[in-house]
Amino acid sequence: MSRSPRSVWAVLAVLALLAAGGAGCGKRPEPGTLVLLNGDIYTGETGFSEAKAMVITGRTITAVCKTDDWAKRYIGQETRVIDLEGKFVLPGLIDAHVHFAEAGGLINDADLVAVSDEAGLRREIGRVAARLRDGEWITAGRWGASGEGNQGGTGEPLTIAPSPWRPNRGMIDDLTPRHPCFLGRFDEKVWLANGAALQAAGLDRKRLAGLEIGPDGQPTGLVAKPSPAFNALEKARRPKSRERMLDENRTALKVLREAGITEIHDISTPEQTDRFVELEAAGELTCRVWLRPDLSWGAELKAAGLTMGLHPKTKQKSYWLRYGALEGSVDGLLSTHGSLLFDPYSDQPGNTGRRRSHASGDPDLKTGAMEKMYGLIQAGLEAGFVPNIQAVGDRAVAETLDLFERIRMERLQPLKGFRIIRAQLVRPEDFKRFRKLGLIAEVNPAHLADDMRWMEERLGRERARSADAFKSLLDNGAMLTFGSDWPGTSAALYPVHPKYLIYAAVTRRTPDGKPEGGWFPEERISVKDAIKAYTINAAIAAFEDDKRGTLEAGKLADATIFDRNLLKIKPADILKAEVTHTIVDGRVVFERK
Repeated sequence: MSRSPRSVWAVLAVLALLAAGGAGCGKRPEPGTLVLLNGDIYTGETGFSEAKAMVITGRTITAVCKTDDWAKRYIGQETRVIDLEGKFVLPGLIDAHVHFAEAGGLINDADLVAVSDEAGLRREIGRVAARLRDGEWITAGRWGASGEGNQGGTGEPLTIAPSPWRPNRGMIDDLTPRHPCFLGRFDEKVWLANGAALQAAGLDRKRLAGLEIGPDGQPTGLVAKPSPAFNALEKARRPKSRERMLDENRTALKVLREAGITEIHDISTPEQTDRFVELEAAGELTCRVWLRPDLSWGAELKAAGLTMGLHPKTKQKSYWLRYGALEGSVDGLLSTHGSLLFDPYSDQPGNTGRRRSHASGDPDLKTGAMEKMYGLIQAGLEAGFVPNIQAVGDRAVAETLDLFERIRMERLQPLKGFRIIRAQLVRPEDFKRFRKLGLIAEVNPAHLADDMRWMEERLGRERARSADAFKSLLDNGAMLTFGSDWPGTSAALYPVHPKYLIYAAVTRRTPDGKPEGGWFPEERISVKDAIKAYTINAAIAAFEDDKRGTLEAGKLADATIFDRNLLKIKPADILKAEVTHTIVDGRVVFERK
């Protein structure tokens, strides 16, 4: 049936009107609670990627508009309006790998990573002692290391390098009469105990093996691990109080919201899960949490009536605090020669690394590890949890791919949500298997920026070409998600601020710009792909892309706002970018003054 010219023009007029407004902006609406104007908005949505304004009502995005005029129609008497003055708005950034409980401790407790002299030790121990209640132990450390950058935990990158410095208890005893100190060297082979700690362990009265005695016949405070003296101090050490742990959590949450992180995928313990519940009940939880317990928990969680997506206390569906996948590990780090390789390390002939069976401190297993992991994964799947498995070395990655392929053949179903964490060294023939199995590669560009300094020494240049090969993973069909691994390992502290991870993935250079052309620059990825790894891909990995990951009407209102457009600036300038606002669940949880 033919249409009249008048009706055709009417349809075209409506379409033009909608195009001018953008998604959700076609009719005069009810007022929103928050309206963002004059922004440079990247929605991440296919077919509609840029806008100028956004409207939030409660915890939901109600409109994304191409013009301010259309968004202004949502402004009522109670609406908060923010003029972004051209700032860059992204879907809320999701950090797919953190160790939250450790992060706050690294900030609030003694952080000695960059300390290698008496003045620095006194300054840091004095800072911590001044904020603690009497009787609380100071138990962090990593002394005997030196590095560049700010002290750990603040989100800045810091590399550890050994130092021969040897402290003694006389340096800090006058600062800590009411605070026993037991401080580990960065390699944890030597520890420093102050006078109060020695007294608590009875080592002021008796001499046990492993306790160093000075020329004056008194303990210096240095203790070897392992040793009877170390065991006595470990037994005497009091755990941190509940309120102290909550304070550390609050500090970590502050760092996260200042870095623009709206959700974390946390390697959680039962104790930290309980603290998350308490913080949520008090209204202090300022980012979403996707809990990733140890791989061995599947049967126990099933017995408790818990599965993916359920709140740990209410056992109801939640998009705020809920269980996610189960996390396990096949091997250790390349930096410590612990990653499982097909061929020996170039700098340690004969050593091909070590195999583990999961992440909860299981002893190294020479045989049967993958069968044990197979059983744990099956138990988790029966409980409704997908596996996220850390595999670092090329043999660990290949064996994990074999295991996942076996599971797919047996279950005859897609491996949705299955992740290989790190996937740091992949054989050329194994890249294509990620597409075949539909896997997610959860990578950390901060590892790349730190590890490139010794990677060729460990592996040789030719093998190193396949290390942290993000572009090859993408080209072969893997979905990338980014995780910071915050706060890091005994070998390095990793930044949580996303600008460092994006910069490293896009340039393959260290924060100080080395090497000039990038390390194996053919593996660089685009800023847009890096943003996807931080947003929609991470939401897909959590089975919640229908609710989060892009800025679309109807989705939950999570957004990260930078002071400049990361898509339009020079890659070197990414490190200059600052987060100005963080919005979670429709609430502005951080606003840079």
